[in-house]
Amino acid sequence: MDSRKVKKFVLNNLAYVIFGYAGNIISFAFRTAEGKDVSEKILPALNNLGTAFAHIIPSFHPVDLLVGVAVGVAIKFIMKMRAANKKKFRQGTEYGSAVWGTEKDIEPYMDFKEKDNNVILTQTEGLTMGKPSHPKYARNKNILVIGGSGSGKTRFFVKPNLMQMHSSYIVTDPKGTVLIECGKMLERGRPVRDEKGNLSYQPYRIKVFNTIDFGKSMHYNPFAYISKKNREKDILKFVDVLIKNTQSSQQNGGDDFWVKAEKLLYTAYIAMIFTINPPEEQNFETLIEMINSSECREDDETFQNAIDRLFAFIECWINDDFPNDVEISNEFQEMKANQPNEEQKRLGAFACKQYHAYKLAAGKTAKSILISCSTRLAPFAIDEVLEITSYDELGLDKLGDELSALFVIISDTDATFNFLVAIMYSQLFNLLCTKADNSEGGKLNYHVRCLLDEFANIGEIPQFEKLIATIRSREISASIILQAKSQLKAIYKDNADTIEGNCDTTLFLGGKEKSTLKEISESLGKETIDSFNTSNTRGQSESYGLNYQKLGKELKSQDELAVMDGGKCILQLRGVRPFFSDKFDITKHKHYHLLLDDNPKAKFDIAAFVRKREKRYLTLKSTTKVDVYKTDENEDLA
Repeated sequence: MDSRKVKKFVLNNLAYVIFGYAGNIISFAFRTAEGKDVSEKILPALNNLGTAFAHIIPSFHPVDLLVGVAVGVAIKFIMKMRAANKKKFRQGTEYGSAVWGTEKDIEPYMDFKEKDNNVILTQTEGLTMGKPSHPKYARNKNILVIGGSGSGKTRFFVKPNLMQMHSSYIVTDPKGTVLIECGKMLERGRPVRDEKGNLSYQPYRIKVFNTIDFGKSMHYNPFAYISKKNREKDILKFVDVLIKNTQSSQQNGGDDFWVKAEKLLYTAYIAMIFTINPPEEQNFETLIEMINSSECREDDETFQNAIDRLFAFIECWINDDFPNDVEISNEFQEMKANQPNEEQKRLGAFACKQYHAYKLAAGKTAKSILISCSTRLAPFAIDEVLEITSYDELGLDKLGDELSALFVIISDTDATFNFLVAIMYSQLFNLLCTKADNSEGGKLNYHVRCLLDEFANIGEIPQFEKLIATIRSREISASIILQAKSQLKAIYKDNADTIEGNCDTTLFLGGKEKSTLKEISESLGKETIDSFNTSNTRGQSESYGLNYQKLGKELKSQDELAVMDGGKCILQLRGVRPFFSDKFDITKHKHYHLLLDDNPKAKFDIAAFVRKREKRYLTLKSTTKVDVYKTDENEDLA
């Protein structure tokens, strides 16, 4: 038997054994006392007690043993009954125990030796980027920042954390002001000291994707991140994010057929692009050209356009099965002379399957599908968009390998091109996760922090609720910055709670949206306060009364949150009392002098940066060339 269990049993029952022993001795003294009845035995029995207890050894007479056992059992039964009916009192916390956190509460979660190694949250609170002193203090670095317009989301959170320079950063930058104000600091780099204590600087590799002014942007080609190893899977992911972020908010379930049909066509065309086109042609422009060449005739189901002929040829080519009576047109003669490799066979077969499914639609239906595709891709009618997506310079898969800062400049008033940003973020998270999984230790070389300002304007990132739950172990974190919680629910619906639940930290900078105030007030809890009432009754005999009672009150009620001081904020960290603190004073940071806020010479020129990088101005196309294929019905493949 386990010695610990034996010890516990003995300790729990020792008191009852003592009571049983006492009952046994008293029974012995009473039984051996002289006297004919009970009244005569009382005094002699009392005199015998001293002698009986002096012998120590209990009586083994059956009556004495029975009395001793009965007393022990009775005492234990009484104690059990009292414990079962015991009143639970929590003095001072009857209606709630909520209190504000103190310096001692946050101490285990911060790095006080290397202050640059903290995530800045408030003036007095932060979160270490390293391992805490004990695993129980480990928290993920995902942060939900909520603040109404003008509450200082950029000044009190984004900029201070950029000044820490302990990670690679991906920053959503509405209007491009953050890059202009902080770019020079990052360009100089973070200070590092060698073994001898000599100071040097490790510069950031700055990258910019600008959807407001494409002339001040580096190129981003989503096709460049469709990996060779997982082409089919990545194509399906890419098509899914394209559909979700170019879908009108007015579309409903009745449009589901057209969406699925569009997916078939996009999937077939993109797979075909990777089958036969060289890398420099694997972009949106080629996709648009294929759609423009997909002529349909409602009155002639047998008509074959240039794309029909292409797919028919590819199917014969990858299977090495050309009918003897078929004439091969000139544009396919060179390809026929070369045998397809294994990847071309696999991708070509995948493309043909998708295209055959699309071609099941009748002429009129197929034409409607093409119109839907053209409508969805209408932004690509702009030459600047085709130019900026023609090739790739961002190198998203390198962000975890080197100290980098990617600024994604979006408009906070016009969401026309935000679908490109959503596609980029979707690819980015998947690329970094895959990169980490294939790296030694299963994580990136540099922690990548995503400061997602105006998160609601980015659009929906597919499977984001799953991504945010899994990126922690791969040295990736996301700071979701919103004006109100309702913005998250509007985009991610039921998954909004999952996303919020995977953020161990919530920072409220102020606001007045009712549902947000209600949720924060409820999550802070209630405290117990003392209240007293006075009464004064006047009449023939005047009386005065004073009544004290306890009440429960929210730590911060909704109306108190609505009028919270502009310099204050509320921090909630999982497993810790909430903090009511001052917002971070950016002017006290040691790198503040490197920002444009303090130094007029520290302005980062985005146009000059792009020009210097490419050694030329971005030359935007004046026209988009679309090859027109002439169809000769006599040359159609059987």
